[in-house]
Amino acid sequence: MNGNTPYAGLPGETGAGQRAAADVPDLSRTQKRSLHRDVSRIAARTRDFLPDEYVVDSEVSQSMTGPQVTVAVRPPIGHAVSAGFTPDLEEVAAGDAVISADERDEVARGLAASAALQVKQAISDNVTPTAK
Repeated sequence: MNGNTPYAGLPGETGAGQRAAADVPDLSRTQKRSLHRDVSRIAARTRDFLPDEYVVDSEVSQSMTGPQVTVAVRPPIGHAVSAGFTPDLEEVAAGDAVISADERDEVARGLAASAALQVKQAISDNVTPTAK
């Protein structure tokens, strides 16, 4: 059944489970800088919403399908939260901001709210309410 999938490979060209090198987009330095700049802006905006105890980090990595962008928040207690996406390569190639200012603010607010909720959920089991 492996021969029915697009990942079966081409005999003599591409091994099973591998993609052809031409299928994987390669970014220039300028494009990588643009992605790093935009994702750093999201991380900085997220830090603005949260106290210093929260750790916010961002990453641009390369996968088999192209660049992947991730922003993650580690709250002082509770589970980490993250937001990630695959940018449109045509927008990156154009040199424009890959993520608009409104989208950056929306993602930053969402991450900050999710991280705060993680803290609330983590401590809600350990705190006895003073009144109802």
